[in-house]
Amino acid sequence: MKKIYTIMFFASLGLFGVSVFMLAVFGLNFGVDFKGGSVMEIEFKDFRPSTDELTKSLLTDFPSLEFNVNPVGDKGFIIRSGDISEDEHQKILSTVGSFSGAGSFEEKRFDSIGPAIGAELRRKSFIAIGIMLAVIAAYITFVFRKLSRTLSLLGMNISTLVALLHDIVIPMGVFSFLGYYHNVQINAVFVAAVLTILGYTVSDKVVIFDRIRENMLKGFKGNLDEVVHKSVMQTLVRSINNTLTVVLSSAAIYFFGGESIRYFALALIIGIFLGAYSSIFVASPLLVWISAWRKSSSRG
Repeated sequence: MKKIYTIMFFASLGLFGVSVFMLAVFGLNFGVDFKGGSVMEIEFKDFRPSTDELTKSLLTDFPSLEFNVNPVGDKGFIIRSGDISEDEHQKILSTVGSFSGAGSFEEKRFDSIGPAIGAELRRKSFIAIGIMLAVIAAYITFVFRKLSRTLSLLGMNISTLVALLHDIVIPMGVFSFLGYYHNVQINAVFVAAVLTILGYTVSDKVVIFDRIRENMLKGFKGNLDEVVHKSVMQTLVRSINNTLTVVLSSAAIYFFGGESIRYFALALIIGIFLGAYSSIFVASPLLVWISAWRKSSSRG
């Protein structure tokens, strides 16, 4: 492989290692969806007070509880906290009412999720991601089965799965950092973003592998690394255009959308960009290296 592939691969490996380190040290700041708790949405009639001041007021009145306050709409807030009783619920509303000053407010909704339900949802989310990866591996094995004599199906599966793990672990590392330092929480919306990233970015890998298949069936003369490089160059413009389309759309959602989907858009921006990157600099060189290793092993 050309030197640029090796350099960029190990740069990705370093970033992956940093992300794993942050996940190990900071962990993920699971929200109410995954650890249980309460969610209330309120809307002020006249004006919306400062998020920081409201959070400080709630923490002062309820020091034993954790609060995550996010603005929603023009005059509303979504307040997430640990599991609370109805008496605590009413006291929180009283705190909000006294803090709001001249502005009255309306409670739009109040939901409570038990710890057992949250743990079950967290378990099912990880199972869903695992099933998605298994289905992708089965799909690649089926689609490229005719190349098994000239190209390692094991290499395709390993390179694809490693690249997909790269695409989701790094965003998780970023959100681990954001959760530790900025109290950004992981909820069901983030899981939806991860599944979207897996489903979208695998197409980049499949497009490159399919072009490799076409070039090999056409009898392209050259080593596997030359075939892979030629295939990457042939699909590069397509990958850039598709990636920019999704990233720019997600950026618009991030800057102009509501607070409830802002971090969904951020996860997509990071994951889709990494998906295009890993298709070229992770999956492609891994395929060449694994195929070369299997070829040398069979000779030995």
